[in-house]
Amino acid sequence: MKERRGPGGAARGLEDEVALFKKRTRGSARAYERARRWTVYGVHSNYRVLDPYPLYARRAKGARIWDVDGNAYLDFSMAFGALVAGHSHPTLVAAMRERVANGTIFGFEGEETEKVCGLLCKRFRVDRVKLSNTGMDATMYAMRFARAATGRKGILKFEGCYHGSHDALMAGIKPTREKAGDPRRPNVVPASTGLTPGAQEFTYVAPFNDLAATEAIAEARADEMAAIILEPIPMNMGFVLPRPGFLEGLRALCDRLGALLIFDEVKTCGKFYGGAEEAFGVRPDLKVFGKAIGGGYPISGVGGRKEVLDGVEPGVLSHAGTFNANPLVVTAAHVTLEKILTAKAMKGAARLGDALGKGYTDILADRRVPGLVQYRGISGALVFAPRPITDWRSFLDVDVGRWWGYYTAMLNRGVVPMALGPDEQWTLSVQHAKTDVETHLEAFDGMAAEIPAFRVEMPIVEAI
Repeated sequence: MKERRGPGGAARGLEDEVALFKKRTRGSARAYERARRWTVYGVHSNYRVLDPYPLYARRAKGARIWDVDGNAYLDFSMAFGALVAGHSHPTLVAAMRERVANGTIFGFEGEETEKVCGLLCKRFRVDRVKLSNTGMDATMYAMRFARAATGRKGILKFEGCYHGSHDALMAGIKPTREKAGDPRRPNVVPASTGLTPGAQEFTYVAPFNDLAATEAIAEARADEMAAIILEPIPMNMGFVLPRPGFLEGLRALCDRLGALLIFDEVKTCGKFYGGAEEAFGVRPDLKVFGKAIGGGYPISGVGGRKEVLDGVEPGVLSHAGTFNANPLVVTAAHVTLEKILTAKAMKGAARLGDALGKGYTDILADRRVPGLVQYRGISGALVFAPRPITDWRSFLDVDVGRWWGYYTAMLNRGVVPMALGPDEQWTLSVQHAKTDVETHLEAFDGMAAEIPAFRVEMPIVEAI
């Protein structure tokens, strides 16, 4: 590759990158000062906090987003993976205009809901589906359904995996090394203050990608194990592919214990046309859907075996919500699944994603920059760590300060390279083009030589 040291051919240090960011985003700085008068940190999700201040957006279209200062960015965050359809897809925009003109909520079931449920069941190979609004809703319901079906209380999750912020699963998400305990038998570390005392009494935490350790933890609680829940590809510690045999081993373990296997596919249902089962060939008892299936509108669901979901009935097993299956999100999901996230479109996006991952790998090697790229299909992650990320404990070695420097420098070059945080990943949408990937890689190549000099101490987690 040709020698490039950033815009104008001049190398920039971290202080220069931060100064340039502040110069380019004065409107965001002002928006932050106004917002923090009414809201802590000026944002409504802690995952949007950015140093020195959050970026505030004004509009978006296709594969681009504009901030309040008018700066345009190629967007490879895609709202933390929710926008595989891309921003404001014209097919979806047209359908939603008609939908809004004819009612956004009825308080009754809409006729289009049956079509969406049929699409979900056929595409993701489930018998039944129950719709809700957010991933947090759906993982909560999945746990409830599993407990009802088995008559047991215990839920096993994996260290580093996030399943929404309800109390029972707010454990072992981003524990410090000191609190996490034995790597093969992790402590159940609360991930927030303010949780209900005793809410995690029947929550167990295991190390991802370690089948023997997981079996030992589960078998010690065999009589009370209702379910194992996991992201088939953990995407809150980068992009961690399961080792060969790991998912198959969990399937066999659940069968042996009489427990249910739950795939939290809030993200993976939008990474592969048929979700994680298509990618890995392992069928869970329940699947949790969300994010990408709504094309930018908040819809989620739990799908799975009829023997489990047919137990949801009034007065016995509760499932409710005024906004569940409202016509606005149902139309969005119908159009997105049927007309936008087609097998052909997603295959094309996956090819671009693989090209991006390979391009990052080549640039790191050419520039002799210490870093690793983990990717498959439309998503992947750049991590600054001494070894591949296979679980939470290996993720603890990530250099957060170096990642922050990289992210800031890429924003200065007009690219949102991935979702916000070293624990996130990039997402390619069906509206990204080959030239977008080329521009992304050119921007990275132009600043990669600076990365070794980005030295600043930043914590990977905030200890509570």
